[in-house]
Amino acid sequence: MRMKAAVLVYEYPPKIVGGLGTYAAEITRKFVLMDHDVTVFTMNDDEGSLPTREIWRGIEIHRPLHIDVSDSLPDVIAEDIRKWGRGINLFGKLLVYNYLTASKLINDLIKKEKIQYDIVVAHDWLSIIGGITVKKETKLPLAFHVHSTEKGRTLGNGSGVVSNIEMRGGKMADIIVTVSYAMKDELIQLGFPREKIHVIYNGVDPKKYDPNKYSADQTRKIKEQYGIKDNELMIFFIGRLVGVKGVDKLIMAMPHILSKIPQARLVILGVGDLQEYLMNLTRTMRLDKYVKFNFNFIPEKERILHYAACDVAVFPSHYEPFGIVALEAMSMEKPLVVGASGVSGMREIVICCSEEQCGYHVDSNNPSDIAWGVMSALEDPEKRKWLGKNGRKRVLAEFTWSKIAEKTIKLYEETIQK
Repeated sequence: MRMKAAVLVYEYPPKIVGGLGTYAAEITRKFVLMDHDVTVFTMNDDEGSLPTREIWRGIEIHRPLHIDVSDSLPDVIAEDIRKWGRGINLFGKLLVYNYLTASKLINDLIKKEKIQYDIVVAHDWLSIIGGITVKKETKLPLAFHVHSTEKGRTLGNGSGVVSNIEMRGGKMADIIVTVSYAMKDELIQLGFPREKIHVIYNGVDPKKYDPNKYSADQTRKIKEQYGIKDNELMIFFIGRLVGVKGVDKLIMAMPHILSKIPQARLVILGVGDLQEYLMNLTRTMRLDKYVKFNFNFIPEKERILHYAACDVAVFPSHYEPFGIVALEAMSMEKPLVVGASGVSGMREIVICCSEEQCGYHVDSNNPSDIAWGVMSALEDPEKRKWLGKNGRKRVLAEFTWSKIAEKTIKLYEETIQK
C-alpha cells in the first residue's frame, strides 16, 4: 500500500542538534524513495527565518512560527519545570510547536484541504503532545518513537513532568518503536506497556560513509589541524559534551594509554555543558599536548573525514540507547571501543568477540578499562584493519537505511491494518 504519514519531529534539516535529526532526515527520505508520502512538522529556528511550508527532497515540511508564551507559563506549569535547567523558555517553545503543529494538521490540512493521512508518527516527548492531540481529534493510529528517556538522559535526575509526558505517550500510542533491546528493557522497567514495544535499530548510509572515497591527503590535513604527526595514532570521540557520554573518563584513561602507547593523541569533537570542565581536567592532568578539542558543529563531510583520519573511535557512554556514531565509525572501517554498562544499544551494535569482532566493550565508569579497550584496538595495525573490515561488513548486512526503512514501513502497515 502507498502510505501517507504525518511525522512530528523536533529537529530536522537544516536544524540538526544530534542523532534524532540525522535519523529523521534519512528515514523520511527513504520512505519517499519507497513511494510513500511524508509530511514533516518540525521546529522553526529562533529567528523564525526558515520557510513555514516547503517541499524538500520530495518531503513536505511545515515549521510553525514561534510565539513567546514564557510570561504566561509560570502560573500554570509544575514547579519542576520552573526549576528546570533548560528553562521555561524552551518548554514554552515546545508547547507552542506541539499545539500549532496539531492545529495546522487537524484544522488546515485534514479539515480544510481534505488531505487523508494513514498514520501519525511522533518522535520522543518533544513531539508526543502534538501526536496525542492529533490522534484524539482524528482517530488516526499513532506510532511513538522513543529514542531515549528523561530518566536515562539525566541518569535519574530529570523532570517528573517530562517523564509523565513520555508515559502518557506510551499509553496513548498504538505502537511504541524503540532503538535497541536495552531500551526496550528500560521502557518495560519504567512501566511502558510491553506488548506495544517494537525494536528497530537506526541506520547509516554506507555510500556516504565509505572509506574508499577519502584520500590520504585529506585525512593528513585533518590530523595536521590538531598537530598530529604521521607516526602518531588518533583516538577520536564525537558527540555532545554532557555527563552521560563519559568523555571525562576517556580523558582520565589517557595516562594509562600513553604509558604503553606514547604516540597516542585524543581528539574530542562536539559541544555541550562540559566544555570548560573538560578543558580544566585536561590542564590539571597535564595532558594539553595529548588531548585536542574542537568545540564546533562541523559539516557532515568534515565529520566523515575525522572518522577517516582516526585509528580508533571511542564512545564510553553511561547511557546510550543506540549510538549512530558507532555505525558511522564502523561504516568507515574503524575499530570501536564502547561503553557497555547500563543502557547501551552500542553493546548490541558492536561485536566484541568471535570471528565477526569489530570492537571492544568496556566499563564506562572505569578509566583503566577504557584504556585497556583502546590499547587492545591500537596495539596491532593488522588487527585494527581486520576489526574495521568486520565493522563495515556488519553495517552492510544489518544497518543500511534501506533495511531500517523497510522494517519501519512494515510495522506501520501492520498498525494501520489492525
